[in-house]
Amino acid sequence: MADDAGVLALLAAAVARNADVEPLAARLCRACLEVLGADGGSITLLPASAGQLTVCTSDVTSARFEDLQDVLGEGPTRMAHTEGRVVVAAVDGESFVDVVLDGDGDGHHLTGEDSPFPMFLELAPEVAAPVTVFAFPMRPGGNAIGVLTCHAASGELAISLHDCLRLADAVGAALLGDRESLSATAPGWRERAKIHQATGMVIAQLGLPAEDALALLRAHAYAGGVTLDEVAERVVARQLSFATQAPGSTPTIEEEEES
Repeated sequence: MADDAGVLALLAAAVARNADVEPLAARLCRACLEVLGADGGSITLLPASAGQLTVCTSDVTSARFEDLQDVLGEGPTRMAHTEGRVVVAAVDGESFVDVVLDGDGDGHHLTGEDSPFPMFLELAPEVAAPVTVFAFPMRPGGNAIGVLTCHAASGELAISLHDCLRLADAVGAALLGDRESLSATAPGWRERAKIHQATGMVIAQLGLPAEDALALLRAHAYAGGVTLDEVAERVVARQLSFATQAPGSTPTIEEEEES
C-alpha cells in the first residue's frame, strides 16, 4: 500500500501527462482513471442545498450511470456521499453491494433484497454489465463534498481501496480551490439551476412541498426513459405542465408528443 505522498505523486504525474486543454475537473478525472486502472469514471459534487452535480464524466457509460442515479435518487455515488464510506457495487446477474468504512475492509456485504439501492441494481445492467462500480467520498476537510466514482469490468482496481480513498480526498481538495469547477456559470451548475427552476414551477402548479415536486419530476423522467435535465428543460420551456394533468396521472413525454 502506498503512503499519502505516494498517492499524490501518482496523481500529479498523471495530471502532468494530460495536456492543459481541459478544465481541471476533467483532467483530474482522467488522471484518477489512469492511477486506478479503471475503465471509466466521474466526479460528482453533492452540496446538501443544491443536489447532485456531475462536473465530469469520462465516457458514455459513466454519464448514464450518473443520470440513472439522478433520476432514481439512489445509487452508489449517493450512498458514498451520505454515509461517507466507500461503496462497491457489482452490476451483474447476482448483484451485491459492499459498504466499507475508510477503505480498510471494515464494513458489510449486502445482497438481494438487502441492497440499499435495489432500483439502481435492477436497471444498471441496461447501461453496462458485468461491471463493478466503485464510489469514493471526497472528504478533504472531514466532511464529504462529493464523490469520485469509477467502474471496471475486471472488478478490480490497480491500488487498494484505502489508497483510492486518499486519492479521492486529494481530488476534493484540488476542486475546492478550482473556481472554474465551482463557478455558478459552469455548465453543470446551469443545468442544476434549471432543475431547481422546474421544481419551483411544479410547486406553484400543484402546491406540493419541494421534495415531492422533485420526486414527481424524477418519476416523469423514469417513466419517459429520459434524464432529469431533459424533463426540467421541458417544464421550464412550458412544453410540459403538471397543472393540467388529472390527479394520480403522469403521462410520459412520449405520450404527450403522440397527442
